Amino acid sequence: MIRREFIAGAAAGATTALAQGQRPPNILYIHSHDTGRFIQPYGHAVPTPNLQKLASAGVLFRHACDAAPTCSPSRASLLTGMCPHSNGMLGLAHRGFALNDYSQHVLHTLRPAGYTSALFGVQHVGKSGEQIGYEHVEVFKGGNHAVDVGPAAAKWLRSAPKLPFFLDIGFQETHREFAKPGTGEDERYTMPPAPILDVEQSRRDMAGFKASARLLDNAIGQVMDALEASGLAGNTLVISTTDHGVAFPSMKCNLTDHGIGVYLIMRGPGGFTGGKVSDALVSHLDIFPTICDVTGVKHPTWLQGHSMLPLMTGEKQEIREELFAEVNYHAAYEPKRAVRTQRWKYIRNFSDRTKPVLPNCDDGLSKDIWLKYGWKNRPVDQEQLYDLVFDPNESHNLVADSAHGKVLADMRARLDKWMRETNDPALKGEVKAPEGAVINDVDGTSPKERTRPA
Repeated sequence: MIRREFIAGAAAGATTALAQGQRPPNILYIHSHDTGRFIQPYGHAVPTPNLQKLASAGVLFRHACDAAPTCSPSRASLLTGMCPHSNGMLGLAHRGFALNDYSQHVLHTLRPAGYTSALFGVQHVGKSGEQIGYEHVEVFKGGNHAVDVGPAAAKWLRSAPKLPFFLDIGFQETHREFAKPGTGEDERYTMPPAPILDVEQSRRDMAGFKASARLLDNAIGQVMDALEASGLAGNTLVISTTDHGVAFPSMKCNLTDHGIGVYLIMRGPGGFTGGKVSDALVSHLDIFPTICDVTGVKHPTWLQGHSMLPLMTGEKQEIREELFAEVNYHAAYEPKRAVRTQRWKYIRNFSDRTKPVLPNCDDGLSKDIWLKYGWKNRPVDQEQLYDLVFDPNESHNLVADSAHGKVLADMRARLDKWMRETNDPALKGEVKAPEGAVINDVDGTSPKERTRPA
């Protein structure tokens, strides 16, 4: 265990040495694809008993959000502690986007403190795990699915790995295509996510998601069992999360909480124990500084987040008044920014397009329903303001409501200030993609993928 005085000092932002002879804690970062908060510990009818067990022994963050509701930008932000337009990951790694500086990845901050690093499965931040700097890498043909990644990572944990370690375990689940529903995923008794019409087709879609979640949870259980059997659980900080919302219309790649809301469970040294539930507003950007404080490693100068340790010590009930999120490129270009407080959400679109960017929604049964009823022609507001107390589903835009003029002005000012302070390129016009990046046309009528010069 970490000493109480170490936790208190770290919570105050200090860099404090571990007790003499004490081994620094291991870090296990275990993450899924496209899961949002649709797991059992958040009250959804998606059985994930192993994630529930982890939450019951750790801390569940009810209001955790990513820095970008699209795959590579989200992961890169968590692992560098910077928003996408600061770290350079403006789009998807496999489409030609990259970090400005791979030495800003958290493993390089931990390495001088004696940490070894290993990657199993999905990383989606570089061309390879070796490019990022992992010392041990295992990836799997067919998409890095849970049935392959889980047992391999569990085997490594049982092999007496060098300590301390930063272990990154990434699963393809719950990305589309979903798994085939089993006996526990009867579509007749399945409820689609809140933005989606409840019909047979969407229920079948959600049943597939639940099947993928089952495979994900089984693999997480294998890893947690191996961590326990190896005797390492007591000195390992487990960080379990996902990149963004589920791959349904108006969710993934959107800046409402349906897109930026993520599950986040942490268990281990630093006070992340006891089955606690936190309603504090936290961002993926806060994970890197938290790792620094738990391990006693000095904060790099570039970090944009806040340590969560004051929440664990009771020193603070909140560590931030607001958080920010962005989209630049997913399949297509769709520049937009958001600021969220506990009560309000403000979203601004930075293009003149007034229709949905359909390539940025993954194909699937639920998308088919929306397209059938004319989704491609529905208007998209350039600005959106939502009252999260009375409208938690963010369906009633208050921008034109004069009664909320002061709130709108405040939220606009918050966003503008953050964009200036972080030198956001969207302030200057089009956010440029790197030369050779593969980008779809926004209307989806061109070839599926084309090369766009810088």
